[in-house]
Amino acid sequence: MEILLENKWVILVSLEVLAWTSTFFLLYARYRLESNFWFKVATVLFALTGVIPQVLMGILNFISSKRIDLFTLIILLLLLYGFTIGKQHVKRLDAWAKTKFSKQST
Repeated sequence: MEILLENKWVILVSLEVLAWTSTFFLLYARYRLESNFWFKVATVLFALTGVIPQVLMGILNFISSKRIDLFTLIILLLLLYGFTIGKQHVKRLDAWAKTKFSKQST
């Protein structure tokens, strides 16, 4: 557990990059591959790299430090963003992906 806390910033950034990568793959699977299976896989990947581990890292950090420090605050802000403005951004990204990845009918 100590290794997680020592490398919490690297882990957080890595998880955020993986979450955005899985979001891109999710949209690609939905619109380009038109595959329910890969869409579900991408959704699970997003959950495993995005929300769940970030919340766990924030809780772990809070328990160890017994205060809200910068790391915990950043995670709270990421979650707040995701549940508010982030939804609008994802809708715009979804609309972009739909036009970009949809197969052209011939």
